[in-house]
Amino acid sequence: MKNTKLTRENPNLQSNTSAVSQGRHAAECRICSHPQREEIERDFVNWRSPAAITKQYGLRNRSSVYRHAHAAGLFSKRQRNVRAALEKIIERAGEVEVTAPAVVAAVQAYSKINAAGQWIDRSEHVNLNELFERMTTLEMEGYARDGTLPAWFKAAVSATTGGGQGA
Repeated sequence: MKNTKLTRENPNLQSNTSAVSQGRHAAECRICSHPQREEIERDFVNWRSPAAITKQYGLRNRSSVYRHAHAAGLFSKRQRNVRAALEKIIERAGEVEVTAPAVVAAVQAYSKINAAGQWIDRSEHVNLNELFERMTTLEMEGYARDGTLPAWFKAAVSATTGGGQGA
């Protein structure tokens, strides 16, 4: 099987990479035996840079952080924790020179990520045909006669348009 180098650009490795031998990994990995292993893993999952982790905890190089993260299954946890990375950007907005659009984009992205780390694209639309189909015969006759829509119809339309005027 082909073995692919673990890097920042390729953190999850390719599917044709041989499976990690947990026993061999644990025997050779300095992070697995490190007294601050939990802190190292927490920092990685919270999007701290592997270079900074390497420096703080006295590790050989950042590749060791990537290897350990791969073997320990930390990449999926890190990906689900993308909110932490966005929080760091938003918190530092006042400390570094950033553009207003960058801050707005970070806040918008942050608002679209739920607690599970999933991107939720909120879209609101109204299908007027469905609303007309829900109207009773009496409501439909009133609309045909003088253009009056039922209150529930107007509420359904304005709820998705930010309080705008009904149909």
